Amino acid sequence: MPIALYALTAGSFGIGCAEFVIMGLLLQVSADLQVSIAAAGMLVSGYALGVFAGAPVLTLLTRRMPRKAVLLSLMVIYTIGNAACALAPDYTTLMVARVLTSLTHGTFFGVGAVVATSLVPEARKASAISIMFSGLTLATLLGMPAGAWLGLHFGWRATFWAMSVIGLVSLLVIALLVARSRDAAPAVPLREELRTMARPQVLLGLAMTVLQSMGIFAVITYVQPLLTRVTGYGEGAVSPILLLFGAGMIVGNMLGGRFADRSPVRAVLVSLGALAVVLGLMTLAVPSRIGMVAFVGLLGVAAFATVSPLQLRVLHHARGPGQNLASSFNIAAFNLGNGLGAWLGGQVIDHGPGLASLPWVAALLPLAALAVALYSVRLESHAARTAPGAVANSC
Repeated sequence: MPIALYALTAGSFGIGCAEFVIMGLLLQVSADLQVSIAAAGMLVSGYALGVFAGAPVLTLLTRRMPRKAVLLSLMVIYTIGNAACALAPDYTTLMVARVLTSLTHGTFFGVGAVVATSLVPEARKASAISIMFSGLTLATLLGMPAGAWLGLHFGWRATFWAMSVIGLVSLLVIALLVARSRDAAPAVPLREELRTMARPQVLLGLAMTVLQSMGIFAVITYVQPLLTRVTGYGEGAVSPILLLFGAGMIVGNMLGGRFADRSPVRAVLVSLGALAVVLGLMTLAVPSRIGMVAFVGLLGVAAFATVSPLQLRVLHHARGPGQNLASSFNIAAFNLGNGLGAWLGGQVIDHGPGLASLPWVAALLPLAALAVALYSVRLESHAARTAPGAVANSC
């Protein structure tokens, strides 16, 4: 794999830290800023919705810029945003700073995924995406528990200062390793890009991404209170348990990429079904310390086994004008699901069956995504059969 691909991985690690680290800090932020746990959880939703809004807007605004310049600019915004989080005097300011930071996320991963696939042959595109996204999984493996540890011992603000440093390092690595040649986006009329976005299979792919991420984040956003208030662990145990979730994400990410290279359609269907099963069975494990630890790890595997297959499917059906925009929209869809999932989890806690019921409620969402996937595959097969002389080009 080209070395530039690993520079993209470094950037995705930095941005991934900003997304996930807050989940290990909910109790500290809640206590320090005097807000409820559900309100602290909305910092996840605010970030995710900022990604959803920012990804298409920034992608369109930067579509004529060289891709390397886009990536570097986004890392500057990321660094400034995390410093603002560390300095935030109250909840509202922290939310605004989180949203500022989130604006970089979707466009970075969207443009980065297109760059990653352009660096490798056709048969390695899913693996290239999974390698870039491994930075996101490493952010969960290392950044999320390390952030929780820093928050526990030095205060939650120390975690955001550490992420500002990570942003500077990522900026330097991308500047040194990503080549400037052949990185400019082609000039494409806006109407052509929007026409690509309106393709039914692209829209169905985005719907699958929203639903699967809702299921993941309805649970993982509240993993700290789940572990401490339901399973019975102390706060000091949260960081090492989150290491298992991160390790599971790395395994799932690589498995999903390899599987999608060989059988793209089957990878989508199997990974969504596995996610639904893991979340459903996790309900039974919540009261058990050993069982909950095992299922936190399994959730990491199942959650990120879906990412490369879903991203590849959207990229495949968005081939041609507008692929950058469609790629960024899929990242936006993932984060829209994150925000909606965190909101849904808060509703289940405050107005529904309660904290312990989060896993079974969440399991319904990847089941819905699986239903959408089956419908999408059926439409694809029907189109291939009814097109005389057409070659089935399913993904």
